[in-house]
Amino acid sequence: MSIFWVSLLITSALVFIIRFAGYLVPEKYLTNPTALRINSLIPIALLSALVAVQSFTGKASIIIDQRMAGLGVAVIALLLKAPFPIVVIGAAATSAAIFHLG
Repeated sequence: MSIFWVSLLITSALVFIIRFAGYLVPEKYLTNPTALRINSLIPIALLSALVAVQSFTGKASIIIDQRMAGLGVAVIALLLKAPFPIVVIGAAATSAAIFHLG
């Protein structure tokens, strides 16, 4: 058995144990207003970090390219309260156009 499969099995077991442990947490800790507020903000922070890393970095350096223009169009579309598909299509079209022009 290779190291890949051993690490996969160990990781799977750890994830199962962590998920199972979540059911053992008393409900009073999960319904605490502070915990609810923190849990509602975690996905936003993670998604923001992912967008920043994917938009502004490449091979361990900060880069400026067509992705910034696409991100800018997405931000403007969101500020104008455009539907989500329009935001995604606008950002993708802008990034693709600038990529093919340059």
